[in-house]
Amino acid sequence: MSNRAHRVWKFPGGLRLPPHKSASTAEPVATAEPPAVAVLPLSQHAGAASVPIVAAGRRVLAGEPVARANDGISAPLHAPTSGTILAIEDRQVPRPGGPVEPCVILEADGRDQRYEGYEPVDDPQALAPAEIRRLVHEAGIVGLGGAVFPAAVKLEAGDRQPLDTLILNGAECEPYISCDDMLMRERAAHVVHGAQIMLHALSARCCLVAVEHDKPEAIAALKAAVRESGDDRFEVVSVTTAYPAGGERQLIQVLSGREVPAGGLPPDIGYMTQNVGTAAAVSDRFRHGRPLISRVVTVAGGGVASPRNFDARLGTPFAALIAAAGGYTDEAARLVMGGPMMGFALPDDALPVVKATNCIWVAGAADLRRTDDEMPCIRCAECARVCPAVLLPQQLYWYTRARDFEKVVDYAVFDCIECGCCDLVCPSHIPLVSYFRYAKNEIRGRDVQRERAARAQRRHAERNRRLAQRDAEQQAALDEHTRAAQRARAQPREAAGAIDDIMRRAAGHEPPAGRPAGGGDAKDD
Repeated sequence: MSNRAHRVWKFPGGLRLPPHKSASTAEPVATAEPPAVAVLPLSQHAGAASVPIVAAGRRVLAGEPVARANDGISAPLHAPTSGTILAIEDRQVPRPGGPVEPCVILEADGRDQRYEGYEPVDDPQALAPAEIRRLVHEAGIVGLGGAVFPAAVKLEAGDRQPLDTLILNGAECEPYISCDDMLMRERAAHVVHGAQIMLHALSARCCLVAVEHDKPEAIAALKAAVRESGDDRFEVVSVTTAYPAGGERQLIQVLSGREVPAGGLPPDIGYMTQNVGTAAAVSDRFRHGRPLISRVVTVAGGGVASPRNFDARLGTPFAALIAAAGGYTDEAARLVMGGPMMGFALPDDALPVVKATNCIWVAGAADLRRTDDEMPCIRCAECARVCPAVLLPQQLYWYTRARDFEKVVDYAVFDCIECGCCDLVCPSHIPLVSYFRYAKNEIRGRDVQRERAARAQRRHAERNRRLAQRDAEQQAALDEHTRAAQRARAQPREAAGAIDDIMRRAAGHEPPAGRPAGGGDAKDD
């Protein structure tokens, strides 16, 4: 690529927030001990939950598959360490609302023996894109930036339409979260190697690695890794530190000056985004034959004694990582998975690390926003000013309050990325994002009900059609039977009439055939 610095643009709205990252980046990433008992939810990715392929009593090795992908959008799941399957049972999982879902429960044996079923690949560039996708899929790799969309499915975009640019997202913009920053500092070569494999799978022209300008160590490490690779398709781009610059659509706009159309996807304009952690996981699969069984997790906040980043196995209890970070302080007030802007509160610290766990934020009392009672909207329009999706949050709020969901859809509620900017600046302390999540859930629920009703109508109509067709076929068969019976009854009468005619002619009561009645010669009329 050109030596000239890549031009960057701005996205609308957004906020400049205090980073609060220095405490967790002061020390290198520490390797956490494998959990004594790993709780592995079957749904750790966008799409359908995986399906268990093990049973209680089965011994497994670290990296061995314990659940296969379901049909469609899904991803397999692997044992994070060696041990014995205790059960497959419902446990509380780290998701908003604390739902109870099926999990594989693995008791570690302390030996951490590795599964050898996945071979390293010396030359990934020699593989066909379809084979790369297969290997990425079997490794259970998903987007590690938070959306956890199966990476292999995203890599299919190159088959459907031409792509120009792969964007590696290292714009870690939310306060306190620093897992990507530390990963880029310490494993930059893995990030570049994984991106090269994805470039080949996508048949994309180039790769832009986007990092916020307040991460100079990460930028330097990535530039050095790119130089060492000798791959001129790469460019490390420093972008302005602003929240939410790490949002997919915002980052594409910053790097290209183009907007992803409403209702569209980045490949529609020639772009594909992947998180830097996802790229490192792809590299691990091809370099070392290692599926996704761990990830870097930030443990930070005023409620933890020694904030730090950990390379933690999936299934590790949050409590174990918090203990490794020095334990709770007297200021600990709230436990959150994610950061202060887009994270969600957790009921307790026994919940396990999953593929989506980028941060465990232990908020101190001073970290929390004001929780004053909600007051009426004053129409100040501050929420609209900071909205990076250029929405009108106050209008969405009013229509949601009125349950006018048609208007909510008209005002593009599904373009809301739930970044929380509007919440933070609202002088009336209205939890706007909560209203928008509620509206989305209501609309989705109604859509599901409408689709069910439509399917029921279609099934009813199809049943009526089948019944009508059956009745018509039965009536046709009955009519044919009736006609056959009538023909059968008519045949004896016809035979008797023919005999009578013969007898009359023999008795001389009728002229012979061919002679006209009256006796003369036959004449023309």
